[in-house]
Amino acid sequence: MTSLHGRVAIVAGASGGIGAATVRAMLARGMVVVAAAPSDALLDALARETAPFGARVLIVPTDITRRRDVDLLVARALVAFGRIDALVNLAGVGSSPSFCDSSDDEIERVFAVNLLGAARVMHAVLPVMKAQRGGAIVNVGSVAGEAAVMGAYSGSKFGLRGLNDSIRREVRSDGIGVTLIEPGFVATPMNGAMQNLPGPEIVADAIVGALLRPRRAIVVPAGYRVPVFLVKTFPALADLVFGNARIQERLNRDARAERARARERSE
Repeated sequence: MTSLHGRVAIVAGASGGIGAATVRAMLARGMVVVAAAPSDALLDALARETAPFGARVLIVPTDITRRRDVDLLVARALVAFGRIDALVNLAGVGSSPSFCDSSDDEIERVFAVNLLGAARVMHAVLPVMKAQRGGAIVNVGSVAGEAAVMGAYSGSKFGLRGLNDSIRREVRSDGIGVTLIEPGFVATPMNGAMQNLPGPEIVADAIVGALLRPRRAIVVPAGYRVPVFLVKTFPALADLVFGNARIQERLNRDARAERARARERSE
C-alpha cells in the first residue's frame, strides 16, 4: 500500500491500550477502522471516543476464541465497506512468569486468545485478501516470544512468531505483506505496576508503518533489539542467567504477591 487514506482495516483487540492507540493512529491517517474486541466497558469507551468519525468506524463486539464471532466480524466488514485491506491482531492476555504457578484455565485462555484467536482471524481474512490480490497483516507478538522467560505467555508468542513466518511465505506471491511487531514493556494495564514506560503510541506507530512497508519483524522500543539479539545468538548464556534461582524468584515475585492478595480478598 502506497497510501493508507480510505483503506479498510480490522483491528482485533481494539479496546486495549495499544489497540485504542492504533485505532487513533489509523483514523489520523484517514483509514476506515473495524474495531473488534469483547463487549465490555473498554469497548464502550472506544465507541464514545470514535463516535465523531461517524461511518469511518464500525464497532463489532467480538470474542476471537469463537469462530462464529470471527466469521461474523469479517462478514460485517465486507457488508459495510466491500473490502478488507489490513488486519491487525492485537488481542492478548498475560500469564504468570512461572508455568508451574499457572492454572489449567489460565494456560488454556492464554493460548486460546494469543495464538488460536490470531490464527482464526487470519484464516477468515486471508481468502478476502487473496481474492483482492493484496493486503497487509500485522501480528503483535512480544519480545517474550524471542526470550522465553514468561511461561505460557512466551509459549503463545513463540507460536505466533512461527505462524507469522509461515503465513508470510505462503501468501507472498499474492501481494499480501505479513509483519510481526514485538513490543517490550510499554505502558498498558497489563504492565500497570511498572513505572516510566513508553506509551502505547510507540507500538501503534510501528503498526501503521508496517502497513505501508511490511517487514519480517520489528522490535519496539529499539532498546530491546540488543537484548533480543544476545538471547538469540547466545542461548546458553540466556539459560545460565534465567535458569538462576534468584533470577526466577525475582521474575515471579510481583505475580506471586498479587496472587496472594487475590486469595486474601476472596476469603
